[in-house]
Amino acid sequence: MTHLLIVESPAKAKTIQKYLGGDFTVLASYGHVRDLLPKEGAVDTEHDFAMRYAEIARNGKHVDAIASALRKADSLWLATDPDREGEAISWHVLEVLRDKKLLDGKPVQRVVFHEITPRAVQDAVAHPRAIAMDLVNAQQARRALDYLVGFNLSPLLWRKVRPGLSAGRVQSAALRMICEREAEIRAFVAREYWTLSAELEQEEKRFSARLSQWQEKKLEQFDIPDAAAAEAIRSEILANLERQPLQVIKVERKQRQRQPAAPFTTSTLQQEASRKLGFNASRTMRVAQQLYEGISIGNETVGLITYMRTDAVNLSEDAIAAMRDFVQQHFGGEYLPKEARRFKTKAKNAQEAHEAIRPTDIRRHPDSLQGRLDKDQWRLYDLIWKRAVACQMAAAQLDLVAVDFTAESHWQLRANGSTVTFPGFLVVYQEGKDEQDEDDEQRLLPALQNGDQPTFHGIEAEQHFTEPPPRYSDATLVKTLEAHGIGRPSTYASIIQTLQNREYVAVEQRRFHPTDLGEVVNQFLVQHFDQYVDYGFT
Repeated sequence: MTHLLIVESPAKAKTIQKYLGGDFTVLASYGHVRDLLPKEGAVDTEHDFAMRYAEIARNGKHVDAIASALRKADSLWLATDPDREGEAISWHVLEVLRDKKLLDGKPVQRVVFHEITPRAVQDAVAHPRAIAMDLVNAQQARRALDYLVGFNLSPLLWRKVRPGLSAGRVQSAALRMICEREAEIRAFVAREYWTLSAELEQEEKRFSARLSQWQEKKLEQFDIPDAAAAEAIRSEILANLERQPLQVIKVERKQRQRQPAAPFTTSTLQQEASRKLGFNASRTMRVAQQLYEGISIGNETVGLITYMRTDAVNLSEDAIAAMRDFVQQHFGGEYLPKEARRFKTKAKNAQEAHEAIRPTDIRRHPDSLQGRLDKDQWRLYDLIWKRAVACQMAAAQLDLVAVDFTAESHWQLRANGSTVTFPGFLVVYQEGKDEQDEDDEQRLLPALQNGDQPTFHGIEAEQHFTEPPPRYSDATLVKTLEAHGIGRPSTYASIIQTLQNREYVAVEQRRFHPTDLGEVVNQFLVQHFDQYVDYGFT
């Protein structure tokens, strides 16, 4: 018997063909094969939202190749991606072939796998199922809504603003976010405040301590409003220190554990690749797709990571066991928590069917792939590998220290710092931050005891101004879209790309600025069609 198996991309087809051998012909659909008719009435709102589809012209030759191969095959296997979009593509391929009267009683099987490895593909083929119409209908409902919003609003924009513009259900909500942030920045009025910091030394280690109390009251942000107030306090402290030395009056030590982050979802991978590698969302997804679909490494072609469109953080029991084995062998028992870590998804409307993004084989260390992957592929694989290993490692142990100093009881200086007493997962991976503030926990202090009298090297006043909220970066925009439940893992990158392609936003220093055109479009939509660009609706 001969079987025809359909996937979405030619790269994946090539890899899977090697795994399944001569009984299978593996062809690619090159994405969607049908879409809604590009004219009014494609979604009939009067008749239960009936949808009228047409074949996508540019994919015609690929559909012809599938049709030709099916005539010679005994059965059809649909192996498109394991998400709503993939399920819908399988259904559309089936409908097109049914319309062409090519099925003729041939059995049709749907198979799904979350990683492209010989074992996963062969296991999927051994356990086929029917097409899940609930997933197909969910995708159709989303597509219908996108069509109705876009098809009704875009022509209005052409008439009222400029020809060729577009509005979309998700893209318009994302544009609104960027414009609202810009409005906040414009409306922001900076407020001045001052801080005082002393430079101290103990056992030849210099460190700083900030004025934390004045007139026996804890200092709040705006308590020292200007240079005159700051200089008056500074002068008084210097006069005090001429009479008696500064000394330690209190040392507080707290032990704290820091837990590793969950393995990557699409959203967290895009955020971390933006922070650590400088990748935008589109670049991250392009490279992740290559790692998923299969790369030739020496004598085999294999998918290096699991499916990259997911909002789940759970891992298979096999993957957890393999990660714990790896940690035990390479780092030792003290780096392995007693219980395996199992993570739960907090995101709204998450699809739990998938695993988190992880290496298909944790034993495939990034170092072993140097020279076999291109630079982007290697850096992204390295990031995914480290995050996955770290998630099954012991917590880091930190000693947090807060030291208070004074010479006169009505004021106090405070120094904060920490020491890492056991690094745990930090030996492998540390999560990035969006806004890089000075972190007290990263600062090391010398050993200090009550009664110690550190050497005083001066005290300086520093002027500050409050800052407006930062413009969105790739990482923070994706994070905010996800927090509002807007978009899906598969759409974050295309949302951002569409906004740039339409010239609604510009990127400067890796931050999104709305263009004049973007602000005009947003204002028009918010004023006249607020319900369509409402975050809750989207």
